[in-house]
Amino acid sequence: MRAVVQRVSRASVSVDGALVSGIGPGLLVLLGVTHGDTEHDADWLAHKVRAMRIFPDADGRMNDPLGDREVLCVSQFTLYGDARKGNRPSWTAAAPPELAEPLYERFCERIGARRGVFGALMEVELVNDGPVTVLVESPD
Repeated sequence: MRAVVQRVSRASVSVDGALVSGIGPGLLVLLGVTHGDTEHDADWLAHKVRAMRIFPDADGRMNDPLGDREVLCVSQFTLYGDARKGNRPSWTAAAPPELAEPLYERFCERIGARRGVFGALMEVELVNDGPVTVLVESPD
């Protein structure tokens, strides 16, 4: 599994112009699933993201974890796009929906995230705080 984790002041997801989810200060997680991913990967990644110390402590240093802040998670198969050859990325490394959706839901449940709509064409808005953006992948 692969996650782009962004510390945000606020973030939201809309589908067909209608607001689906929104959060205040916390994390926006763009989550991709590949073929070999398992429930263990979803659990590991949720724990890792929750524990990452990327919020400022009392001294202003990035030293605090997520804590009581919110999480918005959006499924994003394009994180497994391969653009090394040609001009059109290949999506073959992305897991099919029947594998990806249950693992996306499990990750969201484990981390307590609000969600986008799996498989929908979404509009994601965010205010990146810092900016802080981290790529996290589950171990092989």
